[in-house]
Amino acid sequence: MSQTKYIFVTGGVTSSLGKGIISASLGILLQARGYTVTIQKFDPYINIDPGTLNPYEHGECYVTDDGAETDLDLGHYERFLNIATSQDNNVTTGRIYHNVITKERKGEYLGKTVQVIPHITDEIKRNISLLGEKGDYDFVITEIGGCVGDIESLPFIEAVRQAKWDLGPHNSLVIHLTLIPYLSAAKELKTKPTQHSVKQLLEAGIQPDILVCRSEKRLPMDIRKKLALFCNVNINSVIEALDAETIYDVPILMRKEKLTERVLAKLKMPAKHEPDLEQWKSFLGRLKNPTDEVTIGLVGKYVELPDAYKSIAESFIHAGAQNECKVNLEWIHSEDISASNVESTLKNLNGILIAPGFGERGIEGKIIAVQYARENKVPFFGICLGMQCAVVEFARNVMGLKEAASTEMDSNTPHPVIDLMEEQKKIVDKGGTMRLGAYACNLKKGSKVHHIYNSGLIHERHRHRFEFNNKYKEAFEKEGMTMAGTNPDTGLVEIVELKGHPWYIGTQYHPELKSTVLSPHPLFVSFVQAAVKNKKKS
Repeated sequence: MSQTKYIFVTGGVTSSLGKGIISASLGILLQARGYTVTIQKFDPYINIDPGTLNPYEHGECYVTDDGAETDLDLGHYERFLNIATSQDNNVTTGRIYHNVITKERKGEYLGKTVQVIPHITDEIKRNISLLGEKGDYDFVITEIGGCVGDIESLPFIEAVRQAKWDLGPHNSLVIHLTLIPYLSAAKELKTKPTQHSVKQLLEAGIQPDILVCRSEKRLPMDIRKKLALFCNVNINSVIEALDAETIYDVPILMRKEKLTERVLAKLKMPAKHEPDLEQWKSFLGRLKNPTDEVTIGLVGKYVELPDAYKSIAESFIHAGAQNECKVNLEWIHSEDISASNVESTLKNLNGILIAPGFGERGIEGKIIAVQYARENKVPFFGICLGMQCAVVEFARNVMGLKEAASTEMDSNTPHPVIDLMEEQKKIVDKGGTMRLGAYACNLKKGSKVHHIYNSGLIHERHRHRFEFNNKYKEAFEKEGMTMAGTNPDTGLVEIVELKGHPWYIGTQYHPELKSTVLSPHPLFVSFVQAAVKNKKKS
């Protein structure tokens, strides 16, 4: 019998109900009782990973320490559970089929006809159990993307059915997240969508063990009884999930609904002790009772979809709570910034962050915003492309290299201060070929980042192809831009700072990918502090 217990989270009625948040909330509640937990996401799309997806299509691409380009839900898992995920925590239909076809080409199926059942479902099950076998986990929570009934989800649902059979009684359960809509005209909560959703699961051979019901209204007892009767679950396994003020309230709401108790009872696991949520509650207390408030401009090219910068937005929530400060993010489209309106657009901001991205669109607006922050001593934070914009702006307006640019934007620039990495120049495939994952960085003694991190060596996550051109390093430092962080193996510049500026830092890496509720990223914490000082100064 497997020592690891497996929890499957499925969704019905509609997408975007919050399976990732429910999974992460259950994870932290189990952690709070002393159990070890990890979470994985199965995505039904055929891309190998989200690395080649447009941010408008799928939101941000979250990168793990081992260089996996994954779904943004893995960000929720890490931020809630304060643990690192990996390539094994996110699996797509594309990867499943790629693995199966690769085996077929190698002859590993010994001439058998390769089919969805058993070959595809066996590969899905192999990936389900992989984390339990590799790590010493009490629980593996597996979130199944999409909705029950979607054609592309069917192999995953079938694999869950088989996995439950393989694992035996009390070693797995299914939580089904669904919607109880409120019809204002009838002034009624409606259970029929949930009944139909559960019926589809039953047709696939799966009886949900627990129903988690999203709703904007409280679920009265008669609604709970009706759901229990028609969906064949115990009444105490009908869990209410009201719309929350913040996603960080959800673990507390699930605690009140005794979700963990239901899970432990069904899996025959001891409760151990009452959950220790003091640190979480302390975070919520600071988050909801700020003593200060700042406005920070997030300048990017995908601001119409805030999920494109999900980890940055969440990092500001963590850093704001740490500083007992409410951070209001002003989403500014870089294409809307010009030399004529930059003053009116940015003058009321306490700090400016230039967001990461790819491509030429909106780049000049970002560079103008950097110039405004530099000249007006506004706290400035540049991430990845944001750092590169800072380098280009400094080269043009301080060093006098008027045609300086990144070769990503201008391949013929006479001053390629940002250039394609040497090893990238022969690469044709786009997926999974950037500099990805955690790399070491040495911090310069006496620099601001050395003080902020309180360390001489850090490891941060990357996702890019272009780098600072070291041919210009000496010239930049001569003019006052400090190369505050470098890769110890390659000498590539990871961090730039500006002398004589209250807070001006650009990072080639993505610090937002390592900020969690219990460990806010020190750069974001320091940046918010600088924004508070700037506000008080003005």
